[in-house]
Amino acid sequence: MKRYVALALFLLTLAVPALSQTQTPPQTQTPPQTAQPAPSKPAAQDEFVPVNAPMNPQDTIPAPRLVGIAYGFIWVVLFGYLWSVRSRLSTVEREIETVSRRLPARK
Repeated sequence: MKRYVALALFLLTLAVPALSQTQTPPQTQTPPQTAQPAPSKPAAQDEFVPVNAPMNPQDTIPAPRLVGIAYGFIWVVLFGYLWSVRSRLSTVEREIETVSRRLPARK
């Protein structure tokens, strides 16, 4: 029964990042532009120039998807490690039990 609960929790943790992603439709309206005075001198190439134009959706990185993949990967590695430790511990417990049965009872 414990294995089924552990498996259900494992699958749930894998499914949460994938289910939590929501796709937002691209905005069709642009925010109202405020009139800005023209700069007195042209900006140099090595200085920061803020972008006032709306971003092209193809130029952006899909951050929620990448974060979800990263969290999913970390959970898989963590549960893989825990599963490995659990299996090695059960092997050691079985060996200790076998050795204790072979030894005579001490008084």
